[in-house]
Amino acid sequence: MAANTVDVAAVLDEGRWTGYQKLLIGGTAFAVILDGMDNQLLGNVIPALMREWSLPRSAFTTVVAVGPFGMMIGGALGGMLGDRIGRRIALIASVLAFTLPTLAIATVDGLAMLGVLRFVAGLGLGGAMPNAAALASEYVPRKQRPFAVTLTIVCIPLGGTLAALLAGRILPGYGWRALFVAGGVIPLIVAAVLFKLLPESPQYLATRRERWPELIALLRRFGHDVGSESAFVARGGAADQVRSRGSMRELFAPLLRRDTLGLCGAFFFCLLAIYVGFSWIVAMLAAAGFPQVDASNALAAFNFGGVGGAIAGALLIQRVGSRVTLLGMSALAVLSALVMAGMPLQPPMTPALLAMFTLTGGLLNAVQTTMYALAAHVYPTEVRATGVGTAVAVGRIGNVLASYVGAIALDAGGAAAFFSTWAASMAVVCVSLAVVRRHIPRPTP
Repeated sequence: MAANTVDVAAVLDEGRWTGYQKLLIGGTAFAVILDGMDNQLLGNVIPALMREWSLPRSAFTTVVAVGPFGMMIGGALGGMLGDRIGRRIALIASVLAFTLPTLAIATVDGLAMLGVLRFVAGLGLGGAMPNAAALASEYVPRKQRPFAVTLTIVCIPLGGTLAALLAGRILPGYGWRALFVAGGVIPLIVAAVLFKLLPESPQYLATRRERWPELIALLRRFGHDVGSESAFVARGGAADQVRSRGSMRELFAPLLRRDTLGLCGAFFFCLLAIYVGFSWIVAMLAAAGFPQVDASNALAAFNFGGVGGAIAGALLIQRVGSRVTLLGMSALAVLSALVMAGMPLQPPMTPALLAMFTLTGGLLNAVQTTMYALAAHVYPTEVRATGVGTAVAVGRIGNVLASYVGAIALDAGGAAAFFSTWAASMAVVCVSLAVVRRHIPRPTP
């Protein structure tokens, strides 16, 4: 390597975590808050739609499923798009892609158009996640990377908490249409802010010679002293031998195959468990006689627990690595779900029941969000968005099935069967994560 050639990954890995970099993580996190909010609006309004349209709960099963199906496609395409045209543009385009159809849902009067718009919104919702994770991982030094990625992705349940809280306050006085108007207008404003605020990933810029002047300016803003005539490479990552441009085939090369399969299995079953909750907690509690406010508060607690759990998980990863942290949280999630399966589900909402929704939601969401940091660690920059996007896209199959699994469990065995799906799914997640070889290691002193 020539004397004036800069390895961008190495420079970032060993550099400081500046205030500007923290601001950028905040920007990506805000995009994910909106993703999580818009994704969970429908689950909050199903009881209202059932009353207004005189339809049973089962009529909404397919509508609930088409959004995740769109997210599955959007996750794979959005990841590959990010590796080709840049994570920044792909992320902003994804935000717009879920904002406009969400706003349009406020005008629908039937299941067919609702399903179409949820599918289109799902494309954008799915495409946002891999690019947000890739950007967050490539803005910061190696030591802070798990925390930064998790802090970004943890905003999924934070957005879900926001959706539940908004629903509890908007639905009684203004109706479900006003909720979707709010869910469309707010992200439009934020997309304009992100367009102005976010730069492109430094490691992506290093692979595009014509954009090196932009990279030089960005690295200087990060506090690195680089010359105007510097050349750049983007090495680093766990698999330096890979030199593709967003090819999904590379994810199943011998070096990455086992980790890819383990991650896909973990994402599949973890998203299945979480979206069984996101999709049906409100409807389940409403059917059991709980008022709308209590049902929405339970979903908010499920999400809010995920925020605290994910942050705690990220801090643990920085201390002991991802293998111990993720396997431990998965095992605890199984135990917590089994406890809930044995609890009576009847009004009024007790502090113990609300606490269990918080704890179980915390563990499920903590595993899910920290897995993004693991995936970003496993894949090198050339296929990072593609790798994360593929794992999440496979996970979205579980997301799609969650609509049917939750409904079947409730019809077959009520709340006990519903909570048991969480326990069974998280047991498989634990096994899948054990398969992954390239976990984030415990930091050396």
